[in-house]
Amino acid sequence: MSTVNGQVSPRVVRIRSAKGLSRAAVEMADAAFRDFVEDPRFSCLAGKGVVRQNGYRIGVYGRLGAPEASSALSEDLASFSSEDADDPSGFSAFVAIFPDTPAGSESDFETRLWQQLQGLHELDDPESGWDPRVSDDPGNPHFSFSYAGRAYFVVGLHPQSSRLARRFRWPALVFNPHAQFERLRASGHFERLQHAIRDREMALQGSLNPNLADFGERSEARQYSGRATESEWRCPFSKKSG
Repeated sequence: MSTVNGQVSPRVVRIRSAKGLSRAAVEMADAAFRDFVEDPRFSCLAGKGVVRQNGYRIGVYGRLGAPEASSALSEDLASFSSEDADDPSGFSAFVAIFPDTPAGSESDFETRLWQQLQGLHELDDPESGWDPRVSDDPGNPHFSFSYAGRAYFVVGLHPQSSRLARRFRWPALVFNPHAQFERLRASGHFERLQHAIRDREMALQGSLNPNLADFGERSEARQYSGRATESEWRCPFSKKSG
C-alpha cells in the first residue's frame, strides 16, 4: 500500500515486479497514474471522476502477458470484482501496471494485451461464468471481457500509443466495470458524458479513434489496445470450452 500525507492508502493492492520495485517506486507509479489522469488535457471525464473519488485500485505486475503476472492479477481482479459487486452504486476501475514489459510498437502491445487477457481467462473460475449481460464472442457487437462473472471494458495504455490520451509511462490495463456504463445509460447521463469526452478528444488530438463505436454497434475488442485496427482484423482471444 502507498502512503498519502503519512496515511496508509488502500489504492495499491499488489507489488510484484522482476525489478524488485521499492515501496517508494510503487508510490511513484500510483502518483504517475494520478498525474496522468488529472492532466487538464486528459480527455476521459469518467476516468477523472474515478481518480478524484479514489475509486480505483492499482497493482504492479512486472511483464505484460507473462504467466506470473496473470497469476497475481487474477487474484486481485477477482477480489476487485467481488468488491465492485457489493457496491453497485459506485464508479471504479482496476489499474494494472506492467513496468518490466520490453519496449515495443503498438502491435507488440496489442499482442501482449491479448496474451494477458487470455491468460487471465484461463485462470478464471469456471463456476463464475461469463457475465450474462454481454457476449463471450469477441466478434459479437455485444462482446465485453469478463472475469469472475463481471464484464469489463479494458483500456490499454502504453508509451508508444498513437492516441495521446493513452500514452502512459508504462504499459497498463485499466479494467472498467461495464455495469457502471449501463447505469449511466439508465439514468440518461451516458450520451451527454460521451459527447463531452469526444469533444475533449478532438481538442486534444484533432481526431477520434477510428475504432470508436457504441456498445452494440461493433465489438469493443477493437478498442482495447488503442491501435487503429484494420478492417480484416480478428481478435486473437478465444473463450475456453467447458
